[in-house]
Amino acid sequence: MDFFFATLFSLFSIVDPPGAIPVYVAMTGDRPRPERNKIALMTSLYFLLILVSFFLAGTYILSFFGLTVHSLRIAGGMTLLISGFGLMSGRFTKRRGYDKEAEKQSHERTDIAFSPLAMPLLSGPGSISYLITQFSQHPEWSQRSMILAAIVAVAVLVWICLRVAPFLFKMFGAGGLNAIARIMGFIVIAIGVQFIVDGLVHLVQGLTG
Repeated sequence: MDFFFATLFSLFSIVDPPGAIPVYVAMTGDRPRPERNKIALMTSLYFLLILVSFFLAGTYILSFFGLTVHSLRIAGGMTLLISGFGLMSGRFTKRRGYDKEAEKQSHERTDIAFSPLAMPLLSGPGSISYLITQFSQHPEWSQRSMILAAIVAVAVLVWICLRVAPFLFKMFGAGGLNAIARIMGFIVIAIGVQFIVDGLVHLVQGLTG
């Protein structure tokens, strides 16, 4: 259970569902409540499908591109550092690829659950690289099943956050959500640094024989 909760907290910090609440409220504020609830459900389902797919296909992705898990650790760590600094600076959406052009296109579409909400706003390079690395680091399926359970748990938390997003936005406001994002950002930066250190140590050990 310790491994499950460690994975859950790490993945939740990387995904940061509270950081997506202002965007979700802005994009769905003029829609009726049943439609908002449907968007929240479909977003969490798409999110779950994306992360589980990349997690299970992680080994094949590495072998196809001829990458080692150590190089992925370093690249993933750098991605997490960028994401973490984006959270701490309050530029969550920009770091996740949600710029003004993406915002304009999203307002012209009726289905926003898959894009931009599920991807790239919630499931991005940071969470994907983290899960691929976890798959390679834990070959036992007893541990992998715990990681899959953590992905499902985060998807449920994503659904809850989006379902009650208007209430949370009223309660915390933009300032309160930014404060939460900054705390998440610090944790993400720490995870990224650990990824880079682990990757460099294993690379040096491999080169020195």
